[in-house]
Amino acid sequence: MKTIIVILFLFSATIIYAQTGIIKGNVIDKQSESPLPGATIELLNNNEIVGVITDIDGHFKLENVPLGRQTIRVSYIGFETITIPNIVVTSGKDAVVTVNLIETFGQLDEVILTSTTSKDRPRNEMIAVSARQFSLEEVTRYSGGRGDVGRLAANYAGVSTSDDSRNDIVIRGNSPTGLLWRLEGIPIPSPNHFSTLGTTGGPVSALNPNMLKNSDFITSAFPAEYGNALGGVFDLGFRKGNSDNYEYTLQMGAFSGIEAMAEGPLGKNDGSFLVAGRYSLIGLIGGGTGTSAIPNYSDVSFNLDFGKSKLGRFSLFGIIGTSNIDFLGDDIDEDDLFAAEDEDSFVTSGFGVVGLKHRITIGDNSYLKTIIAGSLSSNQFDQDRYIDFNTPQERKIKFNEVDNTETRFTFSTLFNTKLSSKTTFRTGLLVESFNVKSKLNTREQQFDNDGDGDPDMITFRDSDENLSIIQPYVQGQFRVTEKLTLNAGLHGQYSTLNEQFVLEPRVAVNWKIAPKHSLSLGYGLHHQPVSLPLLFLNEDINGESVQTNRNLDFVQSNHFVLGYDVKLANSWRGKAEVYYQNITNAAVEPFSSSYSSLIEGAGFGFETERVSLVSEGTGFNQGVELTLEKFFSRGYYGLLTASFFESKYEGNDGIERNTPFNNGYVLNLLTGREFKIGKAKKNVFFVDTKLTTAGGRYFTPVDLVASQQAGFQILQENIAFSEQNDPYFRWDVKFGIKFNNKTKKRSHQFYVDLQNVTNNDNIFERRYNRLTNNVDQIDQLGFFPDVGYRFQF
Repeated sequence: MKTIIVILFLFSATIIYAQTGIIKGNVIDKQSESPLPGATIELLNNNEIVGVITDIDGHFKLENVPLGRQTIRVSYIGFETITIPNIVVTSGKDAVVTVNLIETFGQLDEVILTSTTSKDRPRNEMIAVSARQFSLEEVTRYSGGRGDVGRLAANYAGVSTSDDSRNDIVIRGNSPTGLLWRLEGIPIPSPNHFSTLGTTGGPVSALNPNMLKNSDFITSAFPAEYGNALGGVFDLGFRKGNSDNYEYTLQMGAFSGIEAMAEGPLGKNDGSFLVAGRYSLIGLIGGGTGTSAIPNYSDVSFNLDFGKSKLGRFSLFGIIGTSNIDFLGDDIDEDDLFAAEDEDSFVTSGFGVVGLKHRITIGDNSYLKTIIAGSLSSNQFDQDRYIDFNTPQERKIKFNEVDNTETRFTFSTLFNTKLSSKTTFRTGLLVESFNVKSKLNTREQQFDNDGDGDPDMITFRDSDENLSIIQPYVQGQFRVTEKLTLNAGLHGQYSTLNEQFVLEPRVAVNWKIAPKHSLSLGYGLHHQPVSLPLLFLNEDINGESVQTNRNLDFVQSNHFVLGYDVKLANSWRGKAEVYYQNITNAAVEPFSSSYSSLIEGAGFGFETERVSLVSEGTGFNQGVELTLEKFFSRGYYGLLTASFFESKYEGNDGIERNTPFNNGYVLNLLTGREFKIGKAKKNVFFVDTKLTTAGGRYFTPVDLVASQQAGFQILQENIAFSEQNDPYFRWDVKFGIKFNNKTKKRSHQFYVDLQNVTNNDNIFERRYNRLTNNVDQIDQLGFFPDVGYRFQF
């Protein structure tokens, strides 16, 4: 480790001088998204103020900008002035920003001088509560994040992950299945490698953070344009490529893999292209995955903007990813998280989405955006098990056969108009058409009823189903006074599978009670179908396979949120939110049982014998969240989040129980510092650290005697989720260097990310091991050093 640090400083010492960089972008009206020609952009960090004016399309370019973190101020007559800090300028890549200005409440003849920062506001102006904006720099900056958007979200108040091996997002005690992933305005399947049908997470993200623009993360009471979700929303967007110059990035990281990215102008009408490809590298390094098997995964992402035309603006975007891993019993350790020594398992998965987006301006204050897209998500799992393992009678049988494919075609259209400086109106329609092919043959937890000496192979799913979900919505923002803003809307949802239609009111109020203090209040009614793997389960009725779950009602959740936000000082922010979520219509068994669909979704699969379910389950989530944040300034940042919550449910036995997501508390502390180095002070040595602790997860204890008799795990479901794991603790440290070429447009970055530096033994699970005939404890990932390098030119 000392050698690495010495090399970093010796390498940086060779950089004596550094060239300048470029800040460019566009300025738009946040309500109408129309360009603002003639807006003034000023660079504030220089000895003298340097400024430019936007052109007719709202574009601007600041040249000869000193390297490092810079601040700009943007103003326009009749609009609120905004200050944007921490724009990272390097010699290897242009810094691109999109500036959203809000029209002043009253008609003014001069520029409003009150400045604000945009960091504490979501990009979508219709969001008033339980949301925050995040950037590419945050995804790549925080230690322990692996360049994963999902793991980034775990740093925020109200969010936790299920375990270190996956990036499932638990929001305010909800199952990860309640999360909605959106890309460029449309819902997409789980954007993760090794993802499975019905889940929203996976071991490795297929989202390339270098492709993303600033995006929104919403944790409750979301606006009317978001539907078919109970827990939260990731509303992501791809950035445009550089429309002026060609730029390239080469990158290497233990988890993100080897990456190449190119961008540049496309055509002559302000078009651009952005293409990136990645291939896994973790197999060459080893460790950090929870298994000795070698995972292979790759993905390609692209965003082609064809520029302006008489018909509007068209763009083509997409992601294509594949992954596979072979678990061979001879190579498996006894503490492997995912496999056993007496099995050979073969896993493949695929993910893809391709969309065509069209946007046309209508008049000065309106636009129509339409998207047509197709997506595919598939996973296959084949497993052989060795019977009478390590004996002369050893033999191999097929034990599991899984083949799932979800194909989705999506049509989305949205009309937005700014009626006045006080009123914005938005309406739209989303139509999703699904084809789901699902096959599940397994001997798991089965007895030998046919007398052939092996557990019976049962077909739990064998479906080829078509369904559609249709979601119309209407919403508006009303600035009642200069200090009081009302967002209200109505969302509709219809499924052709159960032929259910629901209307969901959404409302949020933001009241600026003082210049530095504001209150927010939100309510939302939300619905979501039970996960598809449960809906399409087979039940044997008089010798015929029947899908007895397919007509289950939508699960329903009422969200209530009260928030308080305060600007404590320059670059300091405090926030507190109190929430309550009441859940009804969860799927439970028709007899007295502890089971509920609310406990599903934190792993690779779902229960297979829960049939003839009824929509009579209930649950609730409630809690308090606190955030203290120091935005990056004076060379450092800090983020402290604390969540104290309760997540409960009731099965058909009427007993209130903990959900498996009821940690009780989650605490995160993140901080980082940058040090300018070199004679010109244009290169940076940085260090970041993160501390996380959380209450242990509740689990259902194993019935050891029954498991030993059966030969497979049997749980004590009468006392479901009655025992709790020890508290979780993890400390990550990341450090590295950023330096700029003194004569050419090139920049380099190198980092070392030490994950779980104390090698703390956090519990993964306690499970019955048929080889040891005992209940064994399996721990999560131990200490692992991640390394990475980036070259931009």
